[in-house]
This record gives sequence, structure tokens and C-alpha cells, in this order.
Amino acid sequence: MPIASDPGTDPVPEYAAWRKGVAGVLAKARRVDVADLPDEPEKLLAVQTYDGLTVNPLYTRRDELPEQPLPGAFPFVRGGDAQRDVHRGWFVSQRFGGRDAKAVNEQILFALENGVSALWLGAGERGVPIADLPVALRGLLFELAPLTLNAGTETDAAAAQVFSILDGYQVADRTGIRVQLGATPLTSLFAGSEAIDLDGAIALAQQAVARPESVRAIMVCGVAFHNAGASDAQELGAAVAAGLEYLRALTAAGVDIAEALGQLEFRFAATDDQFETIAKFRAARRVWARVAQVCGAPEFGNAPQQAVTSPAMMSQRDPWVNMLRTTLAAFGAGVGGADIVTVLPFDDALPGGELDVSQAFSERMARNTQLLLLEESHLGHVQDPGAGSWFVESLTEELAAKAWEFMQEIERAGGYLAALQAGLLAERIAATKAKRDSDVAHRKTAVTGVNEFPNLAEKPLSEAARAASSAAAYGAAFEALRNRSDAFLAAHGARPKALLVPLGPVSEHNVRVTFTANLLASGGIESVNPGALDLAGISAAATESGVHLAVLCGADARYGTEAGGATDALRAAGITTVLLAGPEKAVADLSGAQRPDGFVTARMDAVTALSGLLEKLGA
Repeated sequence: MPIASDPGTDPVPEYAAWRKGVAGVLAKARRVDVADLPDEPEKLLAVQTYDGLTVNPLYTRRDELPEQPLPGAFPFVRGGDAQRDVHRGWFVSQRFGGRDAKAVNEQILFALENGVSALWLGAGERGVPIADLPVALRGLLFELAPLTLNAGTETDAAAAQVFSILDGYQVADRTGIRVQLGATPLTSLFAGSEAIDLDGAIALAQQAVARPESVRAIMVCGVAFHNAGASDAQELGAAVAAGLEYLRALTAAGVDIAEALGQLEFRFAATDDQFETIAKFRAARRVWARVAQVCGAPEFGNAPQQAVTSPAMMSQRDPWVNMLRTTLAAFGAGVGGADIVTVLPFDDALPGGELDVSQAFSERMARNTQLLLLEESHLGHVQDPGAGSWFVESLTEELAAKAWEFMQEIERAGGYLAALQAGLLAERIAATKAKRDSDVAHRKTAVTGVNEFPNLAEKPLSEAARAASSAAAYGAAFEALRNRSDAFLAAHGARPKALLVPLGPVSEHNVRVTFTANLLASGGIESVNPGALDLAGISAAATESGVHLAVLCGADARYGTEAGGATDALRAAGITTVLLAGPEKAVADLSGAQRPDGFVTARMDAVTALSGLLEKLGA
């Protein structure tokens, strides 16, 4: 196989030797000759994102891009604030809600004393009654802690109350007070949630422009698209298209373009794919800056960004793993340059109290996740740590281009509202969701604790906790299977069970026994493993287990001599369904009753298969 590289002109002369090494390893792993591999064998190790972007196994100086301007300068890829306080880093935000304003105020002050530096407050129908907002915000130093409201259809009333509070608040520099009123009419229209209408949001923005404080009325919530299953580029492209719709409405109402740009803030989801998250926030600033440039006001293209850890990635099963997910997400958002970061509590996908831990504990863990990154790992001390990384810069550039492409598709459809009404947004996002769901179902994408390494011994969820999430949760299909298992356990005192039938010594069957037990557990089916069995032992184990489902586990070679007899023994003992862990070709010569009823393989549609097994077992 030729290795095309000229050491005299290649900026990375060692690349040819690395490629040759890759070819050798791949040839050995695939049991082929090196000459049978493509000229660029490293491309066999590349992976594709849901946006169709290729992530290569190695990035070198060959991938180097021109250096971006410093933070605070157009196109703001490296950050919007050139003077960010390195001791603070990004703002640590926490959500607050509840109807008791006095209790909420106590929670806010406690959180501020323990590391929180920004507030996300539910008001009206979503939290504190509007009339009680002065009580909830008592003692708050507005110039130190940015405030974001979440008041749905009562956003205008909540804003009026906050303005009244600010009018009586004394501070030397009122521009240092940052308030986001949280109007989300366009993205809420997609999500199907109630919100103030577009005209009301425009009226709020006109009021905000006249305020002496730094008030932004409109939140462009990309999380609405993410929660429906959108890819990163779709989330960014749809959010930017919604932002354009807001700009058109604002300028049509007589708001200057610079002031209109100053009324928008963006919220995006941060996931446990740390590099894609880093690139997402950098790319989002680049794309929106380009919009501002086209509008003739490039210097106003730095819209603040709020990050919230992805609700869709949060699992109900083994929810403690969510602590790891949110840590990676917060890291990615912070390194990517988000201005405000909210880490959702690890048990956010469950009803309060489901895990027998207090709300205070969950919130403290979420808060301390960020504080550890900021105060112990010192991430805030560096502006744009990803700058200069060949991988991060390439991914940022490609993601920005893909997001711009999706935004243009929406524009060609007539703009955000027209595309929404025509179903284009829902159709494109649904296609991405279907692909992700398929990857999870086939276990190409792992959701730890859900479709990989599930813990059947954990406490069953309550009936209330089994309700489906409003977000398109990655592991939802497997968690629905577990719900069926929990319901079966509640009704029968035991979980659905399957008998594992190990053939041959441990060295032969252990891998498939482990794989099968893990797979069955992801569907809520408990494995009964009696250890290695001969034909006589198979009959006895099947009779003793009292189950009606069995899985043969062994090596392909042993299947050729023992699978038929083992299947006969199982059927004679009353087993109605016999599966084989391995490929169908391993028992191609078997027929009739000796042929297994199905095959358990690594890339099977596990959700469909497990659902069918649960049905056979009565769950």
C-alpha cells in the first residue's frame, strides 16, 4: 500500500510513519494484508457526528487554521468579553422556584453565600407569585448576580415587578445590573409550551431598551430544539433563525438594529461530549456574529450565552452517573466560553425525593460541580483554553458552517415561522432523533447505567417516576423496558428471568455470558447463571429455574457440537424460547426443534428484541 507523503514538503514529516503504524495495527486486527487497506487507512478510525461532520483520529499541523482574533473582538469565537474576571470565570447559575417567596429567598441567599453567582428564577405560573417577587429578591445585590426570569405567559407582569424593584434599588453604576426577562415566544412555539406572544416580547424589548440597566428581554432557547432531538448544528441553526425572526420583528417595530441585537441572549444545551460542546458554544458566537455583520452592526454581534446541562442526556436509571455527565457538560460549556452555566441536579429526571436524598443535597452537588472546575481546576483563569487546538478549531469551523447551512435552509423556506408552520423544523429534527434512537437501540451509542452496565439491584422507581420525560431522553426506550420490569416486580414479587446456559470452560463462555447478562439487564430481565453445564446439568438447571427463556452462551466451535443437544435438553425441560448468544452462521447446520429461536448479537436492535422477550415473559 503506497504511503503518499513527501517528507520535504509535509508540515508533519512524521505523519507517514504514523500512518504506516496505523496500517499495520488495522491489518492485524482485521486479519488482512496491509496492501488490502485504503491509501489513507487512518480514515477507517474516523467517526461521524449526527451533523455528518468527520472527527479524525489525529489532528496535526496539517489541520491548522488561521488564528482567530482575541476575545472581545469580532467574530467573538474566542469569547465575548475581553475583560472577564479571571477570579470569577463564568457565572455559576442555579434555578429557583416554588410558591413560597420567603422560602425561595432563603434558598437564594444561601446559594449566593455558597458559590452561586447568577439566578434563574421561576415566577408567576412557573414559581413565585408575581406580587411576591420583592420578597423573593430581598437582599439581592443585583450588580453582582445576573437575574434570569422564567415566567411564561406572565413574563410582562414579572418584568414590571422587577423594574419596580430596580427603580427603588440604589447603586452607582446601573449598567452593571444584568437582567434577562426570559421571553421565549418563538422557541416555546416549537416546544409547545406556553409563553408570552411575539408582540408582547417586542413591547418588553422596547421597555428594556429604555432602561438604565443592562436588560435583555428575549431568550433564544436552543434547548427547545435539543430536547426534541436536534443535532448540534440543528440546535444552533434553528436558534439563529429564530434570532433573525426576532430581529426582523424588532426593527419593524422601530428598534435600531444595534439595540435590537442588544435585546437577544442565547441558551444552549451542554452535553457530556465535551469537545462537541466546546465547539458548539464557539461556533454559536461565530454564526451570530456573522448575522450581525450582514445586518451592518458587527460590533454588536456578541450575544451573551447561557448554558444548561442537557436534560436529554439525564437518565432516570442509575442517576448517580448524571454527576459525571454534568461535570463533562459544565467543563465543555465553560471552556467553550459560555457566560452563565446552569448544572441541573443529578436527579433532575426524577420526582423530588425519589432517591431519598434532599433537594439541598442535589443542588449542592450541582453547584459544587462548577465550583470545583472554577476554584480547584482554575478553568476560569484562561480565556478560550481550546484556542489553537487543531481539533477544536477544525470542529468549530465545520460546525459553524453546518449551522449556517441549516439556518439558510430555514430562510429559504420563508424564515423561522414559515419553516415551523410547514413542519420543516420538526421533520429535520425528528430524522436526527430517529438516528440517535437507533444507535442507542443497537447499542452503538452507550448510555451508561441504561443500555450498558445496568444495575438491576437498584431500588425500583415509583409509579410517578416512570412518567416519560418531556425531553427526548437518550435512554428513554430502555428505561421504558425497565419500567415494565418494575411493574412486573411489583405485581409478582420477582423480576422477569432468563436462564443462562454456559457451554464449555469459563475461558470459552465468559465473554458471552457477561455480554448476555448485561444485555438482558438493560431490558429489566434478571439472569440465572448456574455455571458451566453438561447435557444432564442443563435439564436439571432448567427444571430448577422454573423459567421459560434460556440463552446458550459459548464459543462458535462448541456450538457446532453441543448447541443442538443443549437445545433439545432445554425444550424437554419446558423451556419455550431458546436463544443463542452469537451469529446465526454458528449453527447453520441445525434445523427443526434443535435450531434456536433467535440470536443475541452485539449490534441487534436490543430495544425491539428485549420488548419481545418481556412480552413472552408476561411483562
